[in-house]
This record gives sequence, structure tokens and C-alpha cells, in this order.
Amino acid sequence: MGELTLAAEVCDVANEVICAPSDVKHLFEFHDPWFTIGSYAFTRTTFLIFLAAFLSIAILFFGLRRNRPVPTKFETMVQSLVEFVRDGIARDVIGPEGVKYTPYLLSIFVLILVGNLFEVTPLVNFPIMSRMAIPAFLSLVTYFIFVVVGFSKNGFHYLLDVAWPKTVPIGLRWLVGLIEVVSTFFLRPLTLAVRLFANMVAGHLMLTLLLGSGVAFVLAVGEIGPRAGIGLVWFAFGLLIFVFEVVVAVLQAYIFTLLSAVYIQSSVHPEH
Repeated sequence: MGELTLAAEVCDVANEVICAPSDVKHLFEFHDPWFTIGSYAFTRTTFLIFLAAFLSIAILFFGLRRNRPVPTKFETMVQSLVEFVRDGIARDVIGPEGVKYTPYLLSIFVLILVGNLFEVTPLVNFPIMSRMAIPAFLSLVTYFIFVVVGFSKNGFHYLLDVAWPKTVPIGLRWLVGLIEVVSTFFLRPLTLAVRLFANMVAGHLMLTLLLGSGVAFVLAVGEIGPRAGIGLVWFAFGLLIFVFEVVVAVLQAYIFTLLSAVYIQSSVHPEH
């Protein structure tokens, strides 16, 4: 809740209609260390990253460790999630070979989902995917996988099929090939990371400013009188955005995983 407090504390309710810190980076960066290990400072962001990883491992471990005839509700939910990623993403997008990529796709789906849902988790209220380093790292892992798969399965023909697409009229192949090379080997990891990062930043920023403004205006009712009604409007909008962000958290995890599968599929079958 620290971000909401920060947004509310800097609010001039007499002259402003919404509360916002002068530098919104304060809503995403936590420099004060909880403790240090040598020269490494362990901050709140670091803790949340480790917590998201731990929860992702725990969810999969405790949901899949037993193969009981009658699974619990939790095990049923996790098994359904596995089947969704394996059948609905890996197999449907990549094909029969997609099964062997299921562990990776499942891992990033669960990690991104947990990290995104931190945004709407009480006492946390901070999506770790709003720190660019994390989406960038995950996108680079996906990039490494599909490039290695492309060259290992197709050899030099992988690059040739991308740079000289045979399904395009010969007069346009050089142009389309150039676009495909830039898109495949340079833009994919960037756009994959930025898409996730930008959506989570936007959602976190809107939630913080709307809810923080709502609280600040309502608490200042004694000073500003009827103007405090603005806070009720902002708080209502914030609650609507809150529900919407739950959907966005799930959707962004799905999109990142789906696109990762699409990129792997384009390496397994570059001619398509």
C-alpha cells in the first residue's frame, strides 16, 4: 500500500483533481534495502521476485506431485492449467512436438500470472512485471530457445527460409526477407517484453493514482467540503480498473506464453 500512500501524501486537494507524485518512478522503484548481503541490497522488489518464483514452484509442485484417483480442488485446478497450456497452447500452436516445450511454457505462464496478480493482492499491490528487467529476461529466454531450435532443426536453411521466403513473389522476396530478418532476430524479444511491461505499468499507474486520489479527497472532506465527492468518483473508477486489471493479469500471461509458442513454432516449421 506504500504506493497509494505516496500518491495521497503529495496531493494538493485544494488545487488538484487527481493525486500524482512529481516523479512516477517512485511508484515502481524501491531503493531502500531491507538488508544487505555483501554489496547486494535486498529490496522489496527483490523479495517479491523471489516470492513469485517460490509460489510458482509451490503451485506446480503441490498440484502435481500426487496422481490420486480423486484429486482435490486445488490439484484439479492445477491439472486443468497444465492441460490448458499443453493442449491449448503447446500442441495447438506448435503441433505434436509442442509437448516437449510444455514445461517451459507452463513455467512462464504461471510465473507471469503470479507476478501480475501481485498488482491486485492486498498488502502487495505491485506487479513485478512492471520492472522491465523481468519481462526482458523472459523474452530473451524465449528468443534463445526459438533461435537455437531453428538452427538445430533446420541448419542454415532456417536463416535462408526467413531471409528468402519462397511463398512471396520473387520480386518482393528481398524486401519481405529483410523485414522478416529484422522482425525475427531483433524485434521479437523487444516487442514481447515491452508488451507485457507496458500493460502492467499502465495498470499499476492507473490503480495507484485513482485509488490514492480517492482516499486523499475523502479524508480531506473537513477541509474541502463537497469537493471531497471527487474522491468518491476516483475511487469508484479505481474499483472498476481493479476488476479489469485481474482480467489483464491473466490475459497478459496468456499472450506472452502464446507468442512464445508461436515463435518456437516458426522455428520448428520456418517454411510456414
